[in-house]
Amino acid sequence: MGDPAGVGPEITARAWKSLHQSETVFFLIGNMALACDQAQALELPKPVQISRPAEARTVMPNALPVLPLDLPAAVHAGQPDPANGPAIIASIEQATHCALSGEASAVVTNPIAKSVLYKSGFAHPGHTEFLGALAKQADHWPTPHGPIMMLSAVGLRVALVTVHIPLSAVPGALNRGNIIDAAQVLHASLRRDFGITHPRIALCGLNPHAGEDGAMGDEEVRFINPAATALRDQGIDITDAIASDAIFRDDARPTYDAVLALYHDQGLIPVKTLDFHGGINTTLGLPFIRVSPDHGTGFAIAGQGIARPDSLIAALLAANTMSAHRQAHDNA
Repeated sequence: MGDPAGVGPEITARAWKSLHQSETVFFLIGNMALACDQAQALELPKPVQISRPAEARTVMPNALPVLPLDLPAAVHAGQPDPANGPAIIASIEQATHCALSGEASAVVTNPIAKSVLYKSGFAHPGHTEFLGALAKQADHWPTPHGPIMMLSAVGLRVALVTVHIPLSAVPGALNRGNIIDAAQVLHASLRRDFGITHPRIALCGLNPHAGEDGAMGDEEVRFINPAATALRDQGIDITDAIASDAIFRDDARPTYDAVLALYHDQGLIPVKTLDFHGGINTTLGLPFIRVSPDHGTGFAIAGQGIARPDSLIAALLAANTMSAHRQAHDNA
């Protein structure tokens, strides 16, 4: 569901309009009345309440299937209410349960506002970390496991070693171990979820010119390149650190399947520059597939009928494709 006061209700309805005749079948875990109001505003068929996920396939061609969830407070577009925080959290928990139980093949999350959820006692930095905590309830974690955040646009996948921390904290947060862990998760996911038999990973440097042999910072020499060496010894095809001002250029992107970036903006800026509206966020290394739009709640434009569904549509399509790859890999 995401935050019901954001653009989630609108882009969900628009995504159904775009995909309802396709092979991508999805259902909304959210408020039935809100879904109906949104459909009416967009002149779409009235959503249909379902009691279990299996009913979604029958409903999908004709209306948005909704697994209902009550909201304790009225929803006013663009005005988030912390009173609805527990319901937002419950929708994530229920979606995770559906995926872990096999009732759904993937989880696609609409945007949340962490500041709103913090007022409800939410104890996690964001969606990714919360899903990682929920995944620990699973009987089996993949090995190696995440959660690792990966952003994608057409022709580019970028996974991150560090995520939501201040830039000043990044050098101290990086080490040989977490670079190795992130690369292992990325490599395994590229094989299992993306059908790439022999993944090629390009590794970002931390410093300008990737440190230039220690002249502009020694992190590459001390632990970044040694981590890459250790990964190659494990059979993982990964480069030494490459300067981040060169790694994303047009003629470099065909030479790798994914980039491992070391901090948040290093990876997100190129993805959003390539495709601001259609980029997606994928959580790697979970026992279930999770994808989301790569944008926020859009409170400033919520309720105006102008929110673009591109990223949510891309996320739904990616989740469908990834689940097919994972099933084929696991059944091989």
